[in-house]
Amino acid sequence: MAKLGQRYWLPVLLAVAGTFASLNAPRATWPNGPFVTSGRWIQDAAGSTVTYVGVNWPGSLDAMIPEGLQYQSIESIVSRIKSLGMNAIRLTYATEMIDQYYDNGEKDIAIREALTDALGQEGGTSVYNKIIANNPSFNSGTTRLQVYDAIAAECAKQEIYVHLDNHVSKAGWCCSPLDGNAWWGDQYFDVNNWTRGLSFMATHGKSWPNLMSMSLRNELRTPLSNFTFASEAYNWENWYKYIRQGSDAIHNANGDVLIFLSGLNSDQDLSPVVNGTALTPGSATFNQDDFSGYANKLVLELHAYDNVFGPGPSDCSTVQNELSNDGFKALTSDAKNQFPVVLTEFGLVQNGTSAQDPYVSCILDYMSSQNAGWMIWAIQGSYYIREGIQDHDETWGLLTHDWSDWRSPEFANNSLTSTVKKTLTINPDAGSSAGTSSKKSGSTGLKEIVALGLFDLRLPLYATILAIGSALMFC
Repeated sequence: MAKLGQRYWLPVLLAVAGTFASLNAPRATWPNGPFVTSGRWIQDAAGSTVTYVGVNWPGSLDAMIPEGLQYQSIESIVSRIKSLGMNAIRLTYATEMIDQYYDNGEKDIAIREALTDALGQEGGTSVYNKIIANNPSFNSGTTRLQVYDAIAAECAKQEIYVHLDNHVSKAGWCCSPLDGNAWWGDQYFDVNNWTRGLSFMATHGKSWPNLMSMSLRNELRTPLSNFTFASEAYNWENWYKYIRQGSDAIHNANGDVLIFLSGLNSDQDLSPVVNGTALTPGSATFNQDDFSGYANKLVLELHAYDNVFGPGPSDCSTVQNELSNDGFKALTSDAKNQFPVVLTEFGLVQNGTSAQDPYVSCILDYMSSQNAGWMIWAIQGSYYIREGIQDHDETWGLLTHDWSDWRSPEFANNSLTSTVKKTLTINPDAGSSAGTSSKKSGSTGLKEIVALGLFDLRLPLYATILAIGSALMFC
């Protein structure tokens, strides 16, 4: 009997050890951050590839409150986004919100006051009452930042990443080259206030477990309100100076988040960064060493709006070549500087033919084939106020005016959901080259069991295993 026990006790002992080890070993929990970059990929803390697929949710217009809450609850809006399989939102804010915080004795403004300031007493009170009815956790003391907190919390609950986007300095509709928000030093675009705002939001967002990334600025463009200023200031050399300042501000405040760099021409050009050519009128080139200690936190973002003033190109080769030339070449080994690239804005009028739009179909095909991140403009069916019009309808919005359903169900449920799935299905070869492949096997070797099991157990578990082993040896 002793020989029989000796014959079988070791496998049993090791099986028990393996079981305890699996229960005892730390498990990666969503969102498994902080994220870093490796070549063209974003990776989580375990080295697995992460690709953003999501939607824009603006909070940077006049009221400086994320849109739509007078029609639906935060939970229902986030659930709509999640129903498409999406995993991210691009949540926009205005620097003016932080400016007002400091002007108000470092105290944020309550949403009721923000709404009446933007909509007038009657309109603001009406919208406030509807927001409170849909979101009963809010009250007269709820501030704008607490609304952002609530959105981040619900997104975390539903496992959706938050990307914060500095959309404008002065709150309002974006983007015009004449709006004073176009370029550093423009009428409302104060550099010191901008870096202060980035630092503030990076610090504030530390309490959000799902704040994974932040942008430096949305759609940098020629500041045509002052031609002399534009001719002297709008160039790549200045761009590089300011994006380093902004990147430092974010990273020094919150070293965990990724930092998205946007380009010129309303964020439709990052070619000098990707190709390593001169940042004119100077001769310097983009150098990741200039981002000391956090070069693996940088991501490029681009926009695609060839369909704003009419139908976009319908030939997919043309569309894909344009995207590559604009900056998506950074996904390839041909790039001088390789980065992850996310298309943070594109979209189209939502109507009965949206699903058949050739330009956007070409974009979606390209994004999914490249496993490149994307966030469509936009979720909102309407605005509290836009360009002076209260309850302004958004024809490009995925949701209806009252945020209750999809404007174009075929586009949302077919085009978007299928592209989400394709985008998130990482090409095995590409994933392996990014260092994210993992060796899996149906059995575990003796050395692995011992290493992962016996030497990772607490003392009481050792005692239990030894007791079982002793009993089996002498049975």
